[in-house]
Amino acid sequence: MAKRIGVLLSGCGVMDGSEIHEAVLTLLAIDNAGAEAVCVAPNVDQMHVVNHVTGQPAEGQRRNVLEEAARIARGKIHDAATVSAAGLDGLVIPGGFGAAKNLCTYAVDGVNCQVNPDVARLVREMHAASKPVAALCIAPVLLAKILGEQTAVSVTIGNDAATANDIRQLGGQHANCPVEECIVDAANKIVTTPAYMLAQSIGEAGAGIEKTVRALVEMA
Repeated sequence: MAKRIGVLLSGCGVMDGSEIHEAVLTLLAIDNAGAEAVCVAPNVDQMHVVNHVTGQPAEGQRRNVLEEAARIARGKIHDAATVSAAGLDGLVIPGGFGAAKNLCTYAVDGVNCQVNPDVARLVREMHAASKPVAALCIAPVLLAKILGEQTAVSVTIGNDAATANDIRQLGGQHANCPVEECIVDAANKIVTTPAYMLAQSIGEAGAGIEKTVRALVEMA
């Protein structure tokens, strides 16, 4: 039976949801590794809606994270409230501002951010069950926030000094990493890669994501 790898999405679009390239590259890498992707998202409203042409918030608009993420998943998606570690062999969290706006409030509150309860529960369940978790782009901050009080997870967001310092403040460890590579915390079964924190092209992002997913599936 194929390994079931959860893909925790945060909407649809880099400025207010999941980074679409990262999400699709993750789904492709999971398929290439012979595993099954299980898309998941919280059933909550986005923090806000951003016009991706202008880069500015779209006043008066509201969108639901689960409904928007379903666009990437071609409709096959699960409410995070209904998903547990028991049904998954691994979990990947793509980046995009949605990871910092909708899965948690890091984009607004920094190290004092709050995490969506179902997101926090699922990550903690995976870690407690010794099942691997991967995070891309800005999403490693989420792992430091959720797990930092109990273990110093080693992660990367590339080489951004301010974000790396926040990870350390949250109880994690940060390692600089080039875009085409990934950092494996074998003790905690955590894999991270910079993706579009550093990538200048979809190909650059894809190289690191492919290695990340392969490492995760091997540990699952």
